[in-house]
Amino acid sequence: MTAKVYPPGVPCWVETLHPDPRAALAFYHELFGWDASGPGPMPQGGEYYVARLHGDDVAGIATLPPGDVAEPAWTTYVRVDDLEETVNRVESAGGRTIVAPLDARPAGRLAIVEAPAGATFGLWEPRDRAGAQRINEPGAWAMSALRTNDLSSATAFFAKVFGWESQPFSFGTAEAVLFRRPGYVGGLEGQPVPRDVVAVAMSNDRPEPEHWSVDFWIDDLDAAVTRVAKSDGTVIAPPSTAPPFSRAVIACPAGAIFTISQLMPEMAPRFS
Repeated sequence: MTAKVYPPGVPCWVETLHPDPRAALAFYHELFGWDASGPGPMPQGGEYYVARLHGDDVAGIATLPPGDVAEPAWTTYVRVDDLEETVNRVESAGGRTIVAPLDARPAGRLAIVEAPAGATFGLWEPRDRAGAQRINEPGAWAMSALRTNDLSSATAFFAKVFGWESQPFSFGTAEAVLFRRPGYVGGLEGQPVPRDVVAVAMSNDRPEPEHWSVDFWIDDLDAAVTRVAKSDGTVIAPPSTAPPFSRAVIACPAGAIFTISQLMPEMAPRFS
């Protein structure tokens, strides 16, 4: 589906930094069919490409700054009206600033912040680019999920920063919540989750640092897994089913981890 409007407090964009963004583009073109515009400049140097699906913006792929200690990864950005004020809320709630507010003209302004338990995410104050123009369809970003060792503390933090409410739901054996933003209407009529859901959070089922994961939809999971292997990616977790999805965990050749999911509508639970 196309998406053009993101109210404040709604995740709006995903982006990955790589040592070789052109090699990353080749991998994601093979997996998702993405083309790209660019390169454009990055505020801190390097190249920035906007990945496109059917001519619409779906994600960012950019240069990992030389000497950066961070590993290649996917970052989720949340739309905000006032970047500095939101950064202050993050810090008041126990988080910290990783990248202070800076301009990414003409697209907008950004900051990178960290939750108290270590999950990093971006803040986006838009100008020319509101966010992803296609979501919730094969080849596009569908949802970001917080994996945490302390679900209660994490939900309290995001409630303070963005006003997200949480609703428990069943996800296999993991404790999980839906993050809901009151007043938001997204998604599609008749979808299995409430249309004000903006993200999910799940307790880690294995010891690992708190982090945000990014999920992309695919129309044929088994075929996609085969393409990953042929393109020098890694299948970290093979396909498994957790209604309403069949899902696999993937790493691109540079090591950025994400999930790919095939929707199984007939298996979807219903929420109010």
